[in-house]
Amino acid sequence: MNSEQESARPQRVIIVSNRLPVQMQRKEGAIQWKPSAGGLATGLGSIYKQGRNLWIGWPGAEVTAVEQDAVIESLAGQNLRPVFLTPGEIDDYYEGFSNETLWPLFHYFPSYAEYHPRQFETYRQVNEKFARSVLEVVQPGDVVWVQDYQLLLLPQLLRQALPQLTIGFFLHIPFPSFEIFRLLPWRKELLAGMLGADLIGFHTHDDVRHFASSVTRLLGLSVDGNNISSGLQQTRVDAFPIGIDYEHYHNLAQSPPTRRTVRHLRKTLQDGRLMLSIDRLDYSKGIIPRLQAYQIFLERHPEWHGEVSLLQLIVPSRDRVPKYIELKEEMEQLVGKINGAFGRLGWSPIQHFYRSFPPRLLSALYRLADVALVTPMRDGMNLVCKEYIASKSGRYSNGVLVLSEMAGAARELNDALIINPNDIWQMAEAIQQALTMPNAEQERRIATMQQTLSRFNIHHWVRDFMDTLGRCRRQRPALIAALTPGSLQMNTLTGSYRQARQRALFLDYDGTLTGFQPRPEDAVPDAALLNTLHRLCADPCNRVIIISGRDRHTLQAWLGNLKADLIAEHGAWRRLEAGEWQQAPYLNAQWKDFVRPLMQSFTNRTPGTFIEEKSYSLAWHYRNADEGLGQLRAYELSQELNHQIAGHSLQLLKGNKVLELKSSAVHKGSAARQLLEKTAYDFVLAIGDDYTDEDTFRAMPEGAFTIKVGEPPSAARYFVANSDEVRLLLKELAG
Repeated sequence: MNSEQESARPQRVIIVSNRLPVQMQRKEGAIQWKPSAGGLATGLGSIYKQGRNLWIGWPGAEVTAVEQDAVIESLAGQNLRPVFLTPGEIDDYYEGFSNETLWPLFHYFPSYAEYHPRQFETYRQVNEKFARSVLEVVQPGDVVWVQDYQLLLLPQLLRQALPQLTIGFFLHIPFPSFEIFRLLPWRKELLAGMLGADLIGFHTHDDVRHFASSVTRLLGLSVDGNNISSGLQQTRVDAFPIGIDYEHYHNLAQSPPTRRTVRHLRKTLQDGRLMLSIDRLDYSKGIIPRLQAYQIFLERHPEWHGEVSLLQLIVPSRDRVPKYIELKEEMEQLVGKINGAFGRLGWSPIQHFYRSFPPRLLSALYRLADVALVTPMRDGMNLVCKEYIASKSGRYSNGVLVLSEMAGAARELNDALIINPNDIWQMAEAIQQALTMPNAEQERRIATMQQTLSRFNIHHWVRDFMDTLGRCRRQRPALIAALTPGSLQMNTLTGSYRQARQRALFLDYDGTLTGFQPRPEDAVPDAALLNTLHRLCADPCNRVIIISGRDRHTLQAWLGNLKADLIAEHGAWRRLEAGEWQQAPYLNAQWKDFVRPLMQSFTNRTPGTFIEEKSYSLAWHYRNADEGLGQLRAYELSQELNHQIAGHSLQLLKGNKVLELKSSAVHKGSAARQLLEKTAYDFVLAIGDDYTDEDTFRAMPEGAFTIKVGEPPSAARYFVANSDEVRLLLKELAG
């Protein structure tokens, strides 16, 4: 799809998630559809129900081959498209890799994570199944928004099939720190899968920072602000805290049916103060530490015995999985222990329910609760705390939220009592503080948090993400054409080459004619490369120019036997037509005396780095340094150098894991332009891989074939993936 095709159709949004916003149920042999609960279905409902928009996902139950056509037809009218999964795929992809590997690891429970190659292979296959489903319906101009950790590979699968497709991805759970994420055997595949998106969204800046660190240290990619270049793909990463449908929860709490439920509950529940906790059964929710903190509170503050109760609602989840069975048993034993130790006739410290409650009853409980305890050990956002705040108004406008600092919501709800969920003694004192807080203070805090939630609601989250994705789409550089064997572009290049009688070939060396090596001196040209270059130089129609940042002594030693022009140190030295080396006029190297000590100080502080000294430049290499430390030191050194060279005619070049300082009067572009002025060439080719080669590309005449090795953006017209493809191209030109 090109840009003209994209603009020819109205934009359509395709949401892709593991589950559809409806769940399939069978009743008396007939298929029925029940709306899915949760903030995601509510928030994205405003998108997929509009016009021709679409939501793709699993219907939540096994569908037989005989039923599939009927299911597709019944969902089509709701703008929904099902992806059918087999029982084996559900076990290995969803229950297995997604929830036994990714879920515990991303929530900082690495000891709970299990690694099974078969499960990852099924995970890959299911992601491919989702990709096929998208590709069957996607049209030019569509935007695809992929949701959550079950589909981490999907963005890249779509990108490979449709390079110009606009793709967003949002992770609804935390992204772990590098030290945790690196434990995954398939860590690089998952990162590469996510980087297929134009925009990756997280709930918090910490998640953005952790993702960027993993990308830098595991894939060796550079992160420029919020932008990551990966191959030919440009990806932006940012934080988009998800909200709730504030007006819905606020109005539901004030509705007459909810008010009647509140009056009924007020008569039913025990007298005194009410604390509320609502969680799904999961080890990440901090259920056990919260109960332990409540036990400590009751021990320290006997004056509250008979005056306060904790209403604990636990939604059943994966209760056939051993770890969840153990959690449920430990939870119920601790509830029984606390009730047995502190309860008395007419009062139980904890009222425990292990089942789901309907929305209206939850809304009534939110209004009634004097304190809400939301204390997960780790949570992407947690919307229960936001629903609690939104439900407060009128007679029930007071209340206190005790919130874990490990929940993403803690970054927004600063007026909650923020606690460390591992510090059960601090949590116990926070309960005491909540119960004794003056009503005026409670109402002030609630009102402040309500202002935040009403502004940054679920609709704001959707708009913010989609607006940013739209900007990514508009700012995306036009993809330069790939030179692949047999392509129209390759045929055009080779055809022009054959017909030409005066040819100039400008070739960079490192990263272009040969790949990068840990030590620059190891990038010696092999026999195959030398043979190809000799054949190109032997053609009387060709003028071959090796234009490099290398020093002249190295180029002479490696390529001195070629009948080629050699340009060293970006143009500071040149050897034309196998003659003598000549230096560019008006150059001096006195500036190196005040720059070298600074570079040396950074070398002394950063293991694996070294200085390469050339006649008129200094290069600081950090390819062999620790990935994160090398990037940090390179940034610090560049800041120091830019300050130090102010007022001098010097230029700082940021290459592939190298910083190089040289005279600003000398660059590859000026050297190339001088050679082009002397002869009227009817075929010009320039190939390079980094920032310094952009000067060469810009110096080329109109109609020249300019080729970037690696990722755009670039002033070049074409690209190839790596130096191996460059050598194949030159070999073909050499006949």
